[in-house]
Amino acid sequence: MEVPPVKSIALAKSSFEQEYRQKRCTPAEAASVVRSGDHLCFPLGVGEPTLFVKALAARKRELEGVVVNQQHHLCPDYFTEDSVPHIKVNAWFTSHVSREAVQKGWADFVPNHFHEVPKLLREYWPVDVAGTVVSPMDEFGYFTCSLSVGYTMEAVKKAEKVVVQVNPHAPRTHGNCHIHISEVDHIIECDEPLKELQIPEVSPVEEAIGGYLAEMIPDGSCLQLGWGGIPNAVTRALLHKKDLGIHTELMSDGIVDLMLSGAVNNSRKNIHRGKALATFALGTKRLFDFMNENPMIEMHPVDYVNDPAVIGSIDNVVAINATIQVDLLGQCCSESFGHLQWSGTGGQADFARGANRSRGGKAFIATASTAKKGTVSCIVPTLTPGSSVTTSKNDVDHVVTEFGVAKLRGQTAKQRAMNLINVAHPDFRGELMEAARRMNRI
Repeated sequence: MEVPPVKSIALAKSSFEQEYRQKRCTPAEAASVVRSGDHLCFPLGVGEPTLFVKALAARKRELEGVVVNQQHHLCPDYFTEDSVPHIKVNAWFTSHVSREAVQKGWADFVPNHFHEVPKLLREYWPVDVAGTVVSPMDEFGYFTCSLSVGYTMEAVKKAEKVVVQVNPHAPRTHGNCHIHISEVDHIIECDEPLKELQIPEVSPVEEAIGGYLAEMIPDGSCLQLGWGGIPNAVTRALLHKKDLGIHTELMSDGIVDLMLSGAVNNSRKNIHRGKALATFALGTKRLFDFMNENPMIEMHPVDYVNDPAVIGSIDNVVAINATIQVDLLGQCCSESFGHLQWSGTGGQADFARGANRSRGGKAFIATASTAKKGTVSCIVPTLTPGSSVTTSKNDVDHVVTEFGVAKLRGQTAKQRAMNLINVAHPDFRGELMEAARRMNRI
């Protein structure tokens, strides 16, 4: 194959820079492309193009029937009751910004498995305008989706118009996460710091749960970890382990600690050996800086990272996720308080099923034994009416509290009930036993 001359390469680079200048615009100019009735799609978390979203909200009264599809929102500007005729939100996973709007009916909720979102975009949901945060363009005309790959590239592929918000603070990431300038219609430049999530403090209860989990994670395991005190407790407890791998939807500061300590080197992974894979990242600037141009980390779309078949093809997967409530059959509600939506399914079911398919795999659902300052048991005879079942009785493997580990997979209903009662808070074991008797579960 003939190698292009240096002069041709230089001309191509110059052409990309010229195209960039031509497509550069203000947030208001980019927002002006949105028309009444349009369907928009934004990435989750720090991939949300905040300047574009704020400019869109500023002109909402000029619009009617605009629909925004998104998972985990950042900007609160149009999550109000008076916004509904103008901009309606379909939330695939609620955040602190969208939660009240969903609960009060100002926004709608779309049940989904996270790994299926790109397929749903392809087959069900129109996308007229897609917007995303990207890292600065390289010399070959490519941006990266940086910290929020997820379903972003599928939205960009389907959209009639694409708006990118270029942020020099957004790390340039490796993997299947690139967007070429030829796919972009409008470019907004933004120098605001990226939204950070500070590392949660670890409580004594979470530390105890982390200790139990660490005991059951052998060297060479491939980890999936979520966000919060329990995952942080787990990462602290794993710093002495060896040859761990990472295949997770969420890249976090705790994983940075494991990589820097040498506990994670991905050397025993049977696919993507030597690489830590994720589909989005949340955390601090320390995490963002660590990910920048780091060849040890790859970001891929969620229909690959969270696909239970892909997860199941990896040996020794250990999936760790949190829940709100578990009943005596093992059904886990991890996303609602009764009928009130709190978050979403996310990737919990994806990884529970994937870990169950993995050779040597284990899936853990973790929860404190009580809530509301010890007045409420998180292990209950039956779920609160209206609760969503996030991880089904057929998918749950282990449930962990500060009192131990309950093995459920492969166990009978009566065995499950006793195993769960044994890890419930002692103050509630008596009434749980009585309820189990009434239901013929012991």
